[in-house]
Order: sequence, then C-alpha cells, then structure tokens
Amino acid sequence: MLLTPYRVLDLTGPLGFSCGKILGDLGADVIKVEPPTGDPSRSTPPLLRPARGEPQSLHWLAFNANKRGITLDLENPAGQNLLVRLVKGADFLLESFPPGSLNERGLGYAQLKHRNPRLIWVSITPYGQDGPYQNFSGSDLEIMALGGAMSLAGEKDGEPMRVTVPQAPMWVGAEAAMGALTALAYRSLMNTGQHVDVSAQAAVMAALAHAPAFWDLNRTNPERAGIFLTGRSVTGAKMRMFWPCQDGWINFCLYGGAAGRHANRQLVAWMDETNSAPEWLKQVNWDNFDATAVTQDEVDAFEAPIGRFLSALTKQEFYEGAVKREILGYPVHTIKDIYGDPHLAARNFWTEMEDPSSGVRMKYPGGFALINNERLRVARPAPSVGQHNEEVYSKELGLSASEMQQLRAAGAV
Repeated sequence: MLLTPYRVLDLTGPLGFSCGKILGDLGADVIKVEPPTGDPSRSTPPLLRPARGEPQSLHWLAFNANKRGITLDLENPAGQNLLVRLVKGADFLLESFPPGSLNERGLGYAQLKHRNPRLIWVSITPYGQDGPYQNFSGSDLEIMALGGAMSLAGEKDGEPMRVTVPQAPMWVGAEAAMGALTALAYRSLMNTGQHVDVSAQAAVMAALAHAPAFWDLNRTNPERAGIFLTGRSVTGAKMRMFWPCQDGWINFCLYGGAAGRHANRQLVAWMDETNSAPEWLKQVNWDNFDATAVTQDEVDAFEAPIGRFLSALTKQEFYEGAVKREILGYPVHTIKDIYGDPHLAARNFWTEMEDPSSGVRMKYPGGFALINNERLRVARPAPSVGQHNEEVYSKELGLSASEMQQLRAAGAV
C-alpha cells in the first residue's frame, strides 16, 4: 500500500473524518484519538440498532473505518504529555480545533514542531487559521452557503438550497488529504514538515465546477436555474438538464461540439427506432448545431419530443441505451440505486465486514482507487472506544502496566 510506512494521529471532529479515512484507505496507520468518554459523533444519526450492544452511528462507522482507536483527554496534563510522546513517532497530525485552541494548551504546531521537525500538521477548520472569519463556527449549511454552492442550487425565483446530506466534510477532507500528501512530497525533498491550513469554505469551491470561470470568460455570473442550464446561450435561452422518467430523473442536455453533436444525433436515431422522432427532428443537421446560439423557441421545439421519449424510459433503460450509443447523459441515482448498481457489483466494489461491537455484517463502499490493478481495501472496521489503547500505549509506546493504571486513574486515557 502506498502509505503503509506512515503514521497519522487523527484528532479531528466530523469536519476532518474523511481526511483520515482517505489516508487510511491508502494504507497509512491512522490512529483516531477521542476523549475517554468517546467521540460525540458516535451518536450522530442514522443509528444502527443491533440485537445486542448499544446503538451505533452509521456515520461514525463509515468515516472511521481503516483506523485504530485510542482515548486521550487533551484537557488533562497527563493526557497532554502523552500526546507529545505520540507526536514524536507520527508523520501526520490531523486536527479540526478552533484556531488557537491547541496553542492555549501548549499543543499547537509552533509549540510541538521542535519535538518532531518532520511532522506534517494538517488543520481543518470552517474558514482557515486567519482572516475575518477565523473564529466563526460553521455548520455544513453555513459553509456551503459562504462557499457559494447554495447560490447555484434551487429554482431561479426560489431560495438557495442545501445539497442533500452534508457535503462540506467530504470536500474539505479530500482537499486536506491532497494538502497532506503534497507536504509529504515536499518533506521527501527537504526533510522537514509543514503546517497545512485547510479552509472548508475554500474547499467547497470545487463543488461549483465551472461556475467560478464565468466572470473571467464571459463577464457574467451564473444564477440559480433549477433543472435548467444557464449562462451558455448568447440568446438567453435555457436548456433542460434534468428530465422526469418512469422511476425518477435523467440528466441530458443538447450539447454542441463534436461529442455533443454525436450524442444529439444518436438520441434522435434511438427515438426513431421507437417511432418517437418527428420527421423535422430527423432532418436536423447536427453538424451545424450551435448550442450557444439557439433561441428559446428552438429549444422548446427540440425538447418537447425529447421529453416525451425520455419520460417513457426507466433510469436503467436510459443508462443502457446511452452507453450503447455513446450518448452524454446519465440517470440521477438515489442511494438505493447506487447500492444496487450492477456495474459496481461487477467490479466487486462493495466490501462486507462485521462490526465487532454488534456482530452485524455490513457492506462498505470499496476503496476509491485502483493501485496496480488492485482496489484499495477497507480492511478494518471503525474502532470501539479505546479499542487499541493497550496496543498503542503499552506495546508500541512502551508504557508499563503501572503507568497505564496511573493514566486511567488520572482520567487521562
């Protein structure tokens, strides 16, 4: 595995869970550090309610797989000293505390980097370590709003919309992992660690896709448009991006360019096979089609028969037909659709593992990449509270039984 030689101390809350998960999936030894009473996120719904054992958060189980787990009280002087000892043998430290709060405990990067000059310290916060918002807290709703993503979600005359389940932790986790690996590459050249400052607000800019370039290229700002695509046509015409079908929604748009014109032509040919294409539509010269110059009347004429055709299909029928004909488009999957997707099953994407606390066997999404034709493995379920204390503190850090007893008595672990 790519990161097998490296150790990660994961002190993050929910905003940083996915960063540690990504590094763990890549093979790093990720040690999740939580308070002796357990991380509050262990109660985040939805909950698994097994026949035996306590209810468990599926959110926790998903984002903390491939990690070991220890307990440590960072408010306790003995616990603080123990963290310093752990830092000496770590390659990465991930944290999502408010800016400056670890400094107040004497545990900030500036205070600990001399203990391990090669340590890569990754701070994950809503708005970064400095600037006017540095001390603001930020829920997913606030981060997605201030990051700009909500400004483009929703109907044109409606309110900004939040996108499904919390997305900001996923975006910032991926960006933080990339920052950590960039710092690792730097360390391999310069033999020194760095402080990686990651803002969730900046990270969710990636969720806007091409929107930030609108002003630079067109001197226009994109606006909310619901199921339509806007900002492309010089005539102001809006084209439908999402279409109702028999069992949900389909994504398809009349595109220009070589690939788009091919897709348009193939869709009409498919419609013709079912006698769904009017004669005038079959006569369109798609080689001359300019998606930026069509008028709204032209768009409406195109979309009326296309909409009738797509409404008669199921999502799977559209998917199979689109793949066969190389059409740009895809079904809008629900979680249930993803779970039952035959393509993912054929690629052995899912991993089944038993949760040791409850004995329940669950399917986990597989690793996010293939390395040397082998999928990254989900090899370890999320840890129970303090599951690896003995392994890490006694066997690896070398603490004696009496030292461990003293730490437990002091409430440090």
